[in-house]
Amino acid sequence: MHEIICPHCGKAFKIDEAGYADILKQVRDGDFEKQLHERLELAAQEKKVAIELAEAKVAAALQKAAAAKDAEIQDLKAKLDAGEAARQLAVAEALGKVEKQRDALANELAQAKRDREAASQLAEARLLNELQTAAAARNAEIQDLKAKLDAFEIAQKLAVNEAVNPVAKERDELRSSLERAVIEKQLAEKSLEDKYQTQIKDRDDAISRLLDMRSRLSTKMVGETLEQHCETEFNRIRATAFPRAYFEKDNDARTGSKGDYIFRDADEGGTEIVSIMFEMKNESDRTATKSRNEDFLKELDKDRAEKGCEYAVLVSLLEPESDLYNTGIVDVFHRYPKMYVVRPQFFIPIITLLRNAAMNSLQYKTELALVKAQNVDITNFEDGLETFKTAFAKNYELASKRFQTAIEEIDKSIDHLQKTKDALLGTDRNLRLANDKAQDVTIKKLTRGNPTMAAKFAELKKPGGA
Repeated sequence: MHEIICPHCGKAFKIDEAGYADILKQVRDGDFEKQLHERLELAAQEKKVAIELAEAKVAAALQKAAAAKDAEIQDLKAKLDAGEAARQLAVAEALGKVEKQRDALANELAQAKRDREAASQLAEARLLNELQTAAAARNAEIQDLKAKLDAFEIAQKLAVNEAVNPVAKERDELRSSLERAVIEKQLAEKSLEDKYQTQIKDRDDAISRLLDMRSRLSTKMVGETLEQHCETEFNRIRATAFPRAYFEKDNDARTGSKGDYIFRDADEGGTEIVSIMFEMKNESDRTATKSRNEDFLKELDKDRAEKGCEYAVLVSLLEPESDLYNTGIVDVFHRYPKMYVVRPQFFIPIITLLRNAAMNSLQYKTELALVKAQNVDITNFEDGLETFKTAFAKNYELASKRFQTAIEEIDKSIDHLQKTKDALLGTDRNLRLANDKAQDVTIKKLTRGNPTMAAKFAELKKPGGA
């Protein structure tokens, strides 16, 4: 037996070995728990301080390394910017020289065009020689520019190689930037070369075209357009050959396109004899590529149909080396009905030919016009009937579409209501199942495997239970 004194009241009481051991165990366990908790808190604080110190050291080291890398990057960027500025300055200087040369060539060509009627063959040859000399000089400047750019590219690569540090990421970024700069330089160089090659080619083509035009055209047509030539030729014989004819420019573009001239001739009674849609085509001085006669036939046929002309004629100077078109009047009926292609010297003959051929059918046209005049009332009645039938059919179609739309909307409403009904029925089934499960719940099932709750309910069932 052990004697224990209460620290509060001072009374002594005895306790057996088992109780004493139990009390001693409780005291030891409590003291151990307290000491363990204090040591754990101390260890946690020491760990936190060590982590903060390590983080501070790492942050300082990273900041120092980042500052060193930023300084190196700024240095490299400054070197690259200086190289880029030098490259742009070199390109700008070269472009300035080439543009001045281009402007000089353009001015010379404009002067040559203004003086081409008065200049002799020798002057034209001299101008061509000067253009070739200028082109050779321009090619030499381009080659010099290429050499400068290549030298700059080599110097730029050497500067980058000297400045690149062991950091792989920064090296790759600088290399990528340099490659982009080289590609941009090559593209600019290629674009510049193509641009001026095209300009030189256009100038050569213009000179060749002017020389060819002088050799092909007659003395009358030098200095005037093909349209002016045809109009002048027709007006010379209008009073004697075509006193009642209409020959004017087509200014009606309401349908989206128009031809050049429309020719219509009628008899004394006003009955139309023949109608022709004319299109005049010549190689423009600004054209870089050669056109073909076939490129304009489809549009000409469309204009003929839209303006109600019987024939279509293309007066063309295109394809001057073609034996087919140089033979005279060429019909293209296999492509488009009642269409001809002629050279300017056959402009008046084609009008005379078509008018004389139409005179043979003038009697039939007169009789047809008379029959149409006698039957105008029947025609108007038929037109009115067709208009009524068309309007009625249109209204019927609209009403049918609206009726069908209403039927579809009703079907959609029925489907929506059916889905709502199915959803309500599903909700009712779920509520019924939930109610069955609630009714099946008992105290016995709830307290199964739970002795605490079973004891509580048992206490409640006892008499006097709270």
